[in-house]
Amino acid sequence: MPTHVPDRPAARNEPDRLHVVQYSGGIGSWATAQRVAATYGTDRMVLLFADVLTEDDDLYRWLDDTTAQLGVPLTRVCDGRTPWQLYRDIRYLGNSRLAPCSYHLKIIPCRRWLDAHADPATTTLYIGLDSSPRDRGRAPAITTGWAPWTVRYSLLDPPHLSKDEQLDWARSLGLRVPRLYDYSMPHNNCGGACVRAGKGHWARLLQVFPDRYAAAERAEAQLRAELGDVTILTEQRAGHRHRLTLTDLRHRVAAGGRP
Repeated sequence: MPTHVPDRPAARNEPDRLHVVQYSGGIGSWATAQRVAATYGTDRMVLLFADVLTEDDDLYRWLDDTTAQLGVPLTRVCDGRTPWQLYRDIRYLGNSRLAPCSYHLKIIPCRRWLDAHADPATTTLYIGLDSSPRDRGRAPAITTGWAPWTVRYSLLDPPHLSKDEQLDWARSLGLRVPRLYDYSMPHNNCGGACVRAGKGHWARLLQVFPDRYAAAERAEAQLRAELGDVTILTEQRAGHRHRLTLTDLRHRVAAGGRP
């Protein structure tokens, strides 16, 4: 297996520079932290985790295991609301096109921490985008959004690693990877009930964690009663976009139909 660390010198001439990794609990942020640690060490590393309070229990186990492996304590920030509480407060249901939970529950708490603890002149912020075309395309807007802090994406440097290669890397170090990946979930966030996900993902959540699906279905129904015809999911039929409730998706799956 090729080395996972890009061939570049450590920044020994910047002993006071702070290296803040957005540590989400996903494998990409872990791999990013590994590369940052290999390049700059861990003395000035911060692992910044924004807790949205709906995470899988195993995510917290993963955070404990990996912060111990790196020898860096976790820095946790939290808005105090779950995504569902936020949607009710702002009267908008997050969906695959627009997920305000990311901004309110992750970006704002992290920016508050950065404002208080990280001088932009001596801080680099690291985000775990990978080398896929989709993630590469997201990088410029994310960089602009985090100004005035400098943003780097260690996984955009070669050698490029797929998600499976990142997971194998963690296993090679004796780490037990987050169980959501073992359940074929693409991301380890929000306990699998991410409003950004599509129909196939939600159908998989129904199969693996029916209780979480049921909770999301009830929450969506409550918000529909308050806000009108809003849904997390949509689909294209005959060239037109239609709303799809979690209840309708569950009935479709139960009848043996495709998501």
